[in-house]
Amino acid sequence: MQTGQSQLLFSEAQRFIPGGVNSPVRAFRSVGCDPLFIKRAAGSRIIDADNNEFIDFVGSWGPMIVGHCHPQVVAAVKAAVENGSSFGAPTELEVILAEMVVKAVPSVEMVRMVSSGTEATMSAIRLARAFTKRDKILKFSGCYHGHADSLLVKAGSGAATFGVPDSPGVPQDFAKLTLTAEYNSLESVQAVVASNKNAIACIIVEPIAGNMGTVPPREGFLEGLRSICSAEGIILIFDEVMTGFRVAYGGAQQLYGVTPDMTTLGKVIGGGLPVGAFGGKKEIMSILSPAGGVYQAGTLSGNPLAMTAGIETLKILQRPGFYQELEQKSAYLASGLAKAAKDAGCPIYATRVGSMFCSFFSKGEVHDWPTASACDTKAFASFFRAMLAEGIYLAPSQFETGFVSHAHTESDLDKTIAAARKAFKAV
Repeated sequence: MQTGQSQLLFSEAQRFIPGGVNSPVRAFRSVGCDPLFIKRAAGSRIIDADNNEFIDFVGSWGPMIVGHCHPQVVAAVKAAVENGSSFGAPTELEVILAEMVVKAVPSVEMVRMVSSGTEATMSAIRLARAFTKRDKILKFSGCYHGHADSLLVKAGSGAATFGVPDSPGVPQDFAKLTLTAEYNSLESVQAVVASNKNAIACIIVEPIAGNMGTVPPREGFLEGLRSICSAEGIILIFDEVMTGFRVAYGGAQQLYGVTPDMTTLGKVIGGGLPVGAFGGKKEIMSILSPAGGVYQAGTLSGNPLAMTAGIETLKILQRPGFYQELEQKSAYLASGLAKAAKDAGCPIYATRVGSMFCSFFSKGEVHDWPTASACDTKAFASFFRAMLAEGIYLAPSQFETGFVSHAHTESDLDKTIAAARKAFKAV
C-alpha cells in the first residue's frame, strides 16, 4: 500500500488545520498511524490519494446506506445544483422530505431541518427545557450527542477515543445542569431522577449506543425509560442521528416499539450531504419560532442539495426487500468475523443491530461505558492496521460503529472475512 501522497497532504494540512483534520477521530491517532486522504468513492469502495482502493465500512460514519455515489442520488443532486445551491428561502423540497420523515418515524408529528446532528440535539434540548420549564438534562456515560457545551460531559465517540470525556472550555455552570447515568441501567436512572425531583427537562439517549462501539439496549431498558419519563413529566429524546433509517425505515423506535417524545435525526436523511433534523409531538414543536417563542435558525437549514439527496435516498430505502437484503449481508459479515476471531483464538465480544456492527476486543460482555472502556484498545489498533493493509477500511477507533451498505457485495464480504482471519492472528 502506497501512502506517500496522503503523508504529504497530512503534513501540509497540519500547517493550516488544527491537528490536520476537521473532525478529531479522522486523525487516526488512537490506531497509531497517519490518516488516509480520500479522493473518490463508488459503491462499497473508496480510493485514497495514492490510488489505493479499500472496501469501506465507515460509509462517511453512517450516511452511505445505499453506497457511495448511487446513480439515482448523483443524478438528482446534479439536476438540483443547476437550479441553485442555496436560497435562504423555503422550497418544495423541504416539504417533501419533512413529510417523508413524519410518515416514517413514529414519534415525529412535525420536524425542523437543520445542518448537523449537533444542531439537532442542542435545539431539541432547548425545546424540551422550554416546554417543561426545567433546566437539567440527563444523558448517559459514553453516549455522544454532538459537541454542544452541555453535552460534552462523559461523552463517547471522539471524546472517548482521545480520553477527554469532559472538554476544556465547557463552563462548570453548564456542566452542573447535565446529569449522567449508566447506559442499560434503569437503577442508575431512577436514582438520578429521584434525587432531582421535578428538575429534569429531558432524558436524551442513543436507543442503540453507537459512539462507544455498537451497544444494543438490554431488554426492558428503553421501555423503562419511557415509563420513567411518562411518570415524571420528563421529555424522552431518542438521538437517532445514527440509527434513524439505518436499523429500520422508522429507526430504532420502530424496531423496538418504544416511542419517545422527540427524535433527532441526521446522516441517512441527507444522503451524504450535511443535514440534521429534530421533531416530535405537535404540542412540543409548536412552541418553536416562528410559531412560538423558542428561537432556532440556520441559513443553510433545508439546503436544496441536502434535501434532494435525502429524498432520493429515502426513495431507495422504500424499495421492496431493501432492509431484508441489508440484514442478510450484515448477518453474513458479522458471523464471518466472529468465526474468524474464534478460529484465531482472539477474544472479542461481537455486537450487531441491523447494519451496525462492532468487534470489541474484550473477554467479557460489553453493555455500557465501563465495560466498553475496559477493552484492549492496543489490540484493536493492531487489528485496524492489519485490516487496512489488506484493503479493508474500518473506523479508526474501538469506540466507533461499523456500517454495512446495500452496495457491499458477497465478494466484498468474503474478502473482508478472509482479511480478518489474517488480522486476528496478527493481534
